[in-house]
Amino acid sequence: MTATPDNPDPTEAATLTVNLADRAYDVVVGSGLMATAGARLKPVLSSSRLIVVTDEVVGPLYLPALEESLERAGLTHEAIVLPSGERTKDFPHLEMLCERVLASGIERSTAMLALGGGVVGDITGFAAGILLRGLAYVQMPTTLLAQVDSAVGGKTGINSRHGKNLVGLFHQPRLVLADVATLATLDRRQRLAGYAEVVKYGLIGDPGFFTWLERAGGSVIAGDVAAQRRAVLTSCKAKAAVVAADERESGLRALLNLGHTFGHALEAETGYGDVLLHGEAVAIGMVLAFDLSVRLNLCPPEDAERVRRHLSAVGLPTRPPQPNGRRLSAEALLHHMTRDKKVQNGRVTFILARGIGRAFAAHDVRLEDAHRLLRDAVAA
Repeated sequence: MTATPDNPDPTEAATLTVNLADRAYDVVVGSGLMATAGARLKPVLSSSRLIVVTDEVVGPLYLPALEESLERAGLTHEAIVLPSGERTKDFPHLEMLCERVLASGIERSTAMLALGGGVVGDITGFAAGILLRGLAYVQMPTTLLAQVDSAVGGKTGINSRHGKNLVGLFHQPRLVLADVATLATLDRRQRLAGYAEVVKYGLIGDPGFFTWLERAGGSVIAGDVAAQRRAVLTSCKAKAAVVAADERESGLRALLNLGHTFGHALEAETGYGDVLLHGEAVAIGMVLAFDLSVRLNLCPPEDAERVRRHLSAVGLPTRPPQPNGRRLSAEALLHHMTRDKKVQNGRVTFILARGIGRAFAAHDVRLEDAHRLLRDAVAA
């Protein structure tokens, strides 16, 4: 039996291809991939040398098993361990990572491997893209959020004090190995944060998937391997198709930013810390995007309510936080949104919806309408 996103076989790994001509690569989803990583990596690399980048949380959990697999395949490697957390995605840590990689005496055939969540994947991919004008790299995402979103598609980068992911480049990996067994070590909050990105795929273009999530979302979050595998496969299939059609976000790929324009502003205003995780910010952002769509008479109110009800039911936040009892500033949030990298000709691009599974990019939303929505949201 061949596994597919709609009919995954729990006994075998499934492979999807991101079709980008001579830069095409596979996304492998399965359980226990850490043990076979070396054998899977060897055919796609031009050298037997790897620089593995991980963080202080993931390293102790999975680095020994990965290193054993690499050794069995005859791949030499060195490991660099970064601090964990969103604050690692900055210029000082990028400089530190690049200097350590260069100090190891790399060649252009040396590859890098990102073992961790979205932060590790983003900064490793960025470093690989700029070191020696481009090194090959591999993604081994260990969080639900990274497996369904950031590890696929070649977006790499770091944050600036001016906003999230404002410094970076497109640099596609050679391979993505998404081992769903690693999701078992995530705490519930991290699984929920990743689940928000899963929901996004249903909301932008697959209403049937969203309906399935309304039934099975609790199982995905609770750790049911079959449900998690289906969620990851379906999400990766959707993203692979979008990336193949619009690699550099000139059109269709912008839909993947549903909830992110609002979400990135919330992250920036709360300091990129534990107050609000990326997926939590995206969940709130998706609710705000649907609410704005309703206010603009684009979307049925009942669809917006379904989104809010489902996210709330699984345990995700649906309204802006009040850190230390302080209401966020609608003006400050709007300012962050105007600094977003998707602003065109001075206009903020909003991903809105005409209903569940019917997202579209809007370039003509008046900022006063967004400001009014934010003002009401932070006061709720």
